[in-house]
Amino acid sequence: MDKRIAVVGAGNVMFNDEGVGIYAVRYLQENFIFPDSVDLVDGGVLGFKLMVYYQEYEHCIILDTITMADDTPASIYNIPSEELLGLGSYKQTAHEVEIVEMLEICSLLEKFADTRIIGIVPKDIECVTTNLSQELKDEFENFVNVALSELKKLGVEYQKRDKEVSLEDIIKMYREPQAERNLAHLKG
Repeated sequence: MDKRIAVVGAGNVMFNDEGVGIYAVRYLQENFIFPDSVDLVDGGVLGFKLMVYYQEYEHCIILDTITMADDTPASIYNIPSEELLGLGSYKQTAHEVEIVEMLEICSLLEKFADTRIIGIVPKDIECVTTNLSQELKDEFENFVNVALSELKKLGVEYQKRDKEVSLEDIIKMYREPQAERNLAHLKG
């Protein structure tokens, strides 16, 4: 039986760079074919509701922003969960606090997935816009490649799809549904 692996994108697409984890998971879904043992999860800001992935999977990779004091925007970190426990400088946003607290709780339980945070330092998580700063756009491919590299280390074989969906197309996917709902509401 294959190891069960969850790749969880955390964040909120409504606050600019805060959505990078969500975009990364969607990018992986649209551009790669993974075995059934790999689940790609839009974790949004679910926080404690994501605990199931830490308990029912052998491995969990969280894609998210990571706030590191005085670091350059778009710097990428690949941190095992045991290094995050007690790392106060990481906990800057509400969902970052929940993720670390959940990891701390799960570390006390009998079963706990081997968990890593692949984080990228945001430039702007306050502006209300569905987009990414140019700095994060420029490093997005490297961010995704770190996740793919971790999957390879876990023995996951994947294929690239024939037609590539760009980051800009992914971002548009999150903008357009709301615009369409707003138009339908006005017409209806």
